[in-house]
Amino acid sequence: MLKTVALIVVPNFSIFEFGTACEVFGIDRSGRGGTVPAFDFRICTPQPGNVPLKSGLSMNVSLGLEATADADLVIMAPYGRDDDVPESVLEALRAADARGAWVMSICSGAFALARAGLLDGRRCTTHWHYSGELSASYPAAQVDENVLYVQDGNIITSAGTAAGIDACLHLVRVELGANVAASIARDMVVPPHRDGGQAQYIDRPMPKCGSAPMEALLRMMVSELDKEHSVNDLAARLHMSPRTFARKFRAETGATPAAWLNSQRVLRAQELLETSDLNIEEVARQSGFGHPVLLRHHFAKVLDTSPQSYRRAFRGQLAEAV
Repeated sequence: MLKTVALIVVPNFSIFEFGTACEVFGIDRSGRGGTVPAFDFRICTPQPGNVPLKSGLSMNVSLGLEATADADLVIMAPYGRDDDVPESVLEALRAADARGAWVMSICSGAFALARAGLLDGRRCTTHWHYSGELSASYPAAQVDENVLYVQDGNIITSAGTAAGIDACLHLVRVELGANVAASIARDMVVPPHRDGGQAQYIDRPMPKCGSAPMEALLRMMVSELDKEHSVNDLAARLHMSPRTFARKFRAETGATPAAWLNSQRVLRAQELLETSDLNIEEVARQSGFGHPVLLRHHFAKVLDTSPQSYRRAFRGQLAEAV
């Protein structure tokens, strides 16, 4: 049963994500008449003393990594550069995994788990901003940037900020039941459950290309999302055969022309839903999908939500009926 929780911090750790774990596990709610137990919550660091935060503040941490030795859950807080994590932290994470304890990372804390070898062959996630770097630096890890959190065996990784809360509550629900998780969530005034497979809301910038003509072509496609762009037409613009073009396009963008174009249309629809009062028909037209049914289909496929739900989340009472 989940009783003892150790949270590891290293220099330049992020206070908000650190605070999410403290809020779930570090507050004694046992005397409030419910079923929530009091966790033995420990904050520890490789060298006890003042530990600087990313914000410029510092925190006095009195416990060393021995506090992780018997913890049921060891959490790695997010931090600055990957080389800021000493070997002693990696050893503590490996030891926790070896004895079957839960090991969790929040946001960029996943890099420490990867350096320790705990993500080799496992599905994992981190904030979408870092997912490419994590995947490139640790190719044995199966990085999925499009989810809030992932549980693979006894390892849980999560995206940034609020996704850390979701991951913590998920573990509480697994170990202690839905009622305990709901009680903690109610006290925090947050949703008691968001499925880990729900998509992160991400704003991908225009990819940099090794070829100036290809980059110009991508910008043209984005500026004309409401038009059809066949592989033959696109290839002709760059004076390539369709087969050569398709191969080079995937090499530059990581996707087929059709998939890349649809992703850009979804991004455009997100922007319109967030910033305009256009109805769903006009959003579908301006984003290049043409029909609301296609917009809904691709929204569900890419973001695992509906245009209406997305608009409500980002516009609140300003949302139009979709």
